Amino acid sequence: MINMCFDFGHGGSDSGASYKGRFEKIDTLKLGMAVAKEVRRHGVKVDETRTADKTMSLSARSSFERRKNYDYFISFHRNAFKPEAASGVETFTFTRQTAKARSLATKIQKNLVAVGFKDRGVKKANFHVLRETRSPAVLIEVGFIDNSRDNKIFDSKFNEIVKAITRAILDEVGVKYKENIRPAPSKPKGGTTYYRVMAGSYKNRKNAEAQISKLKKAGFESTIMIYKP
Repeated sequence: MINMCFDFGHGGSDSGASYKGRFEKIDTLKLGMAVAKEVRRHGVKVDETRTADKTMSLSARSSFERRKNYDYFISFHRNAFKPEAASGVETFTFTRQTAKARSLATKIQKNLVAVGFKDRGVKKANFHVLRETRSPAVLIEVGFIDNSRDNKIFDSKFNEIVKAITRAILDEVGVKYKENIRPAPSKPKGGTTYYRVMAGSYKNRKNAEAQISKLKKAGFESTIMIYKP
């Protein structure tokens, strides 16, 4: 079984980049967990450095990864520079990258550019989580959080972004992507549709009984149905 480690940048007291009340730590957690869910749906095992808004040091993240042997390590981030001055997606590998890391980074970058982000390329960096982890590692900067256009892409095409990253990961490990098709709602047996009419909801049973009495006097058949939200 393919085993991966996902790292969701920042968290807790470390908000990461921010812009107009938007925080990197929230976006990375939301995106990373969505990708993890999709990857797991295809039979790939995923461990996450955090699953809640909690503070986590860089050394804690690399130590988490070093507990097991993973096929890949992926760190999710959002970029920032000057408000509205820069845009696009870029994917990093360590300065002494492995062929596997380069291959995965290239696939992820290509798919995210296809979603609509500006292509800033695949780059090398001496980031802690790339240097201190043992498995082939990549770090994704999914658009600039201080760029309105990038945020619009992130929000309006969120599911496409999740799918783009998922497909890149699965392609790298040789697993075919399967669409998550939900079955259509079943039709009532017999082909007959019934329409139920309600005449009020009450917390006090006596009030409900009083309404039933009024309806019956007016010639309407009625009954009390108990509902607990």
